[in-house]
Amino acid sequence: MLVRTATPNDVSLIFSFIQKKAEFDSNIGAFSSVLRVSEEKIRKTLFSTIPFAYVLFAETLGHPVGFALYGFRYSSFSDQPSIWLDDLYVDEEMRSRGAGAALMHYLAQIAKKNDCTHLAWTADTRNIRALSFYRRLGAEISEQKGYRCFLTWIP
Repeated sequence: MLVRTATPNDVSLIFSFIQKKAEFDSNIGAFSSVLRVSEEKIRKTLFSTIPFAYVLFAETLGHPVGFALYGFRYSSFSDQPSIWLDDLYVDEEMRSRGAGAALMHYLAQIAKKNDCTHLAWTADTRNIRALSFYRRLGAEISEQKGYRCFLTWIP
């Protein structure tokens, strides 16, 4: 499994993974809104002079099978950054084959390289498979509110 950073040539691919993630979330009841994303917005916000987020792809045999969208946060109290994982998605037929773990471990390397205190994200409590995956990585649920749980992982 290869993990690579997205380039401006990947805008359409990023858009397609966001659509797949939204469909998955809708199917489990975690998203009931309308996507307001476009390829133009992706290009402007992810590949401008100051990117607002970054994307990684997991590939097998040159074919993208998963993606992670993340950004950096900064705490004035700890005087260190952390990573906020906004989206993690792996194509259904490729789940449990290492793509998610490869993306998370690559993110952990980015966190260590940038002296981050931790990675954080939310997950829907109805997504039992994802919660099990995150626990196997060593992530901990730091808080739970309704259908949302907040996870942290110190790589």
